[in-house]
Amino acid sequence: MGFKHKYFVEPDSKLKLSRFNPADTGKYKDHEVAAAETRHHIARLQKLQYKLYAEAQRSLLIVLQGLDAAGKDGTIRHVMSGTNPQGVKVADFKEPTPIELAHDFLWRIHPNEPAKGQITIFNRSHYEDVLVVRVHKLVPKSVWSKRYDRIRQFEELLSENGVKIIKFFLHISPEEQLQRFAARLDDPDRNWKISESDYTERELWESYTEAFQDALRLTSTKEAPWYIVPSDRKWFRNLVISKIVADTLDDMNLKIPAPKIDLEAIRRKYHAAKIEQKQDEKQHVVPGELEEGVKAD
Repeated sequence: MGFKHKYFVEPDSKLKLSRFNPADTGKYKDHEVAAAETRHHIARLQKLQYKLYAEAQRSLLIVLQGLDAAGKDGTIRHVMSGTNPQGVKVADFKEPTPIELAHDFLWRIHPNEPAKGQITIFNRSHYEDVLVVRVHKLVPKSVWSKRYDRIRQFEELLSENGVKIIKFFLHISPEEQLQRFAARLDDPDRNWKISESDYTERELWESYTEAFQDALRLTSTKEAPWYIVPSDRKWFRNLVISKIVADTLDDMNLKIPAPKIDLEAIRRKYHAAKIEQKQDEKQHVVPGELEEGVKAD
């Protein structure tokens, strides 16, 4: 069973995250074996991104969601390490600004859609408006509950315009999250990542779990699937996501476009230029060589 099938969230399913083991590593017991496969998929991704960029007809949107310390930044840093930055953009959606709050919740998302030929990664996303907004009761249920339909419609629109969407929920355990918080405390180079909200949000774990369950099951579709990625082991997380991303691009059957110019005419111009260059080289006299010739006489 492949990762795309194993971790796919069935639409409108009775999803319970408690049934998914965040420490699962499948058949992989050795991180070195997984790391070798991850490097293979990253190399595949590099080649496929080149085709996507060259074709310039479709694009890829990768959505990353998860609780604090789930590994969104690390996923981007490792999985996308082989891509050409010229064709990749990361959009990071934090707390909305007053201007953003004065518009509909998708207003700030639209400008960050991937252009044709591009890969865009949403580090958090439009889903914050059915997650944080719901958990903290920033708007009434009558408002946020309607947003699932709006999100599906929005993603359907993107899909119709050539954007392939894949969404990953980075599933970690409370125990693993606390260990990562401890690592931030113990490492001076990572102290900057610590915030008060790490611990206040942790107290709302059950509420977030319920919100994620609803968001995943109500917005997972074949065109814009959700995948629940076991993320307690970073190396397995990287393997799963790198393979799914590469497989998704592979399934798009990307093609290098045919040249738009007459190659035979260009070849003739090239050969003419090469002949002209050789003639120029024969006629050109290097000053040093001329002086040596005079001394010899």
